[in-house]
Amino acid sequence: MINHVDFYIAQEEKYLEEVKLIKKEISKLSMLRLFVFLATAFGIYLSFEFWKIAIIIALIGITIFTILLLKYTKAKRKQSLLKTLVAINKEELEINAGNFYNREDGFDFQDPKHYYSLDIDLFGIGSFFQFTNRTSIYESTLKLANLLKANNTEDIHLRQETIKELGEKPHWRQRFQAISSLIKTEISAIDIIDWLKKYNRFIPHKMQWVSLGFSIVSLSLFTSVFLDLINTNIIFYWMTLGLGITGRYLKRISNLSQNSDKIKDTFRQYSQLLNEIENETFTSALLKEKQLNIQSEAEKASIIFNQFTKALDALDNRNNIIVAILGNGFFLLDIKNSYRVEQWIETYKDVVENWFEVVTFFDAYNSLGNYSFNHPEYVFPEIKKDQKTILNTRSLGHPLLKKEKRVDNSIVIDKEQFFIVTGANMAGKSTFLRTVSLNIVMANIGLPVCAKSCTYSPIKLITSMRTSDSLADDSSYFFSELTRLKFIVDQIQDTPYFIILDEILKGTNSTDKAIGSQKFVEKLVASNSTGIIATHDLSLCEIEKKLDEVKNFYFDAEIINDELHFDYRFKEGICKNMNASFLLKKMEII
Repeated sequence: MINHVDFYIAQEEKYLEEVKLIKKEISKLSMLRLFVFLATAFGIYLSFEFWKIAIIIALIGITIFTILLLKYTKAKRKQSLLKTLVAINKEELEINAGNFYNREDGFDFQDPKHYYSLDIDLFGIGSFFQFTNRTSIYESTLKLANLLKANNTEDIHLRQETIKELGEKPHWRQRFQAISSLIKTEISAIDIIDWLKKYNRFIPHKMQWVSLGFSIVSLSLFTSVFLDLINTNIIFYWMTLGLGITGRYLKRISNLSQNSDKIKDTFRQYSQLLNEIENETFTSALLKEKQLNIQSEAEKASIIFNQFTKALDALDNRNNIIVAILGNGFFLLDIKNSYRVEQWIETYKDVVENWFEVVTFFDAYNSLGNYSFNHPEYVFPEIKKDQKTILNTRSLGHPLLKKEKRVDNSIVIDKEQFFIVTGANMAGKSTFLRTVSLNIVMANIGLPVCAKSCTYSPIKLITSMRTSDSLADDSSYFFSELTRLKFIVDQIQDTPYFIILDEILKGTNSTDKAIGSQKFVEKLVASNSTGIIATHDLSLCEIEKKLDEVKNFYFDAEIINDELHFDYRFKEGICKNMNASFLLKKMEII
């Protein structure tokens, strides 16, 4: 098994060395281009009186210069890729050291009305999303966020296989991530797809043959002039005719060029990403299915995307005034290139969305595969549907806490069973609730969980831990909490959930709270759901005597030598030591 830290160190060193080598190659190509330019200019100067020789020298010089320019451009792109790979490995080492709070936090994906996302630090500063996300494309980021919020208990084994396989392909994942991070989009993929589907062509099909015939005539005229068979004035009359034909479509070609210029880099990068997917061997069902989706046409999707990129690049050359005048005057290039673009759109506009989705899928799941690779000590839950036990874990911990500081606890909870958890302030109740919640979410996604062993019968999660009042909605804290509890009751009518609650009815008085909490717990137990409820109200523990489905557990605190000590251990029974008064005195509040 590859040690992930050693891997990142080795990769960073390797790519840094390759960056040095490509830098030398780029300098060499720059010098060669300069030499060819000067040599060509000097050759033309010496043969200026013999214009035919000068033209030949110019054509040879331009050809060599163009080849060198293409190599230079390719080398620059490789340099950008290598630098990105260096940055990726450097960042992984930083994240492994716990320095990830400057990354995108996904706060916009947080939803107070969601089943659990607000309660378990799924999004925001220091969140699981911020720690896990490696996507660069917005649509992929959105897909990853939706995967975290999906609450999907179906086909977990398929997602596990996918994440396992991607986790075992660190070189492929990093290259894919590097390419995707180089995508600089001016408009979103959704807008691109919408534009393609609504696009109406304006170049008639017959213009394909008109431009071809016009180009053949132009080449014939050039040959005739070169052989002194016709007067050179004819060339200028013919060029004027070509510019006139192109002028008929000039405004619409300009609009097409302006729109296509915004998307060509996106298609170039997506072409490379599709190529990476096509040329890799996958064995898991989901990855093979997605790979098959981009191989349904006569040619590979990457080649088809590349054809479109080349057509867009050719159309973009119209911004060069010399190419625009000579190209349109003699070869009707704007018409020819616009026709190629429109023909591509007409042929593939209905399948582009599917190909974009495949790239999005791989980009999102790469983050999950990367998470698996970074945590080789975690385990993939053994999925056992319809078993008596919902969750059976050994040494379950919170994945965002550092290993050396984390205290792990084992938990076995059966279907339709409820745990009442009591404990002193800061003893670990809330952390435990979030630990269980987040690991259930991870298990449902298909990720390995932070435990030494785990058997799991899939179940949807619903929580209530962070209720707040709202001035904007004119709602009190108590009303907000009731609204959340009503939401939970409504959801569990038809589907059993794993319910996690932190302190029921915090917004009312003790007597009312005790009565209401007991009634509510009894209702939950009768719902065929399963769950854990943390509380400071010891009277709630009396339910254990009435209902076999309820068990009491606690987190303890001890005062030793006038200092408060916590062991953060999950124990069966009822908490005996509370610490509010001690803390008030210790901090000299009372």
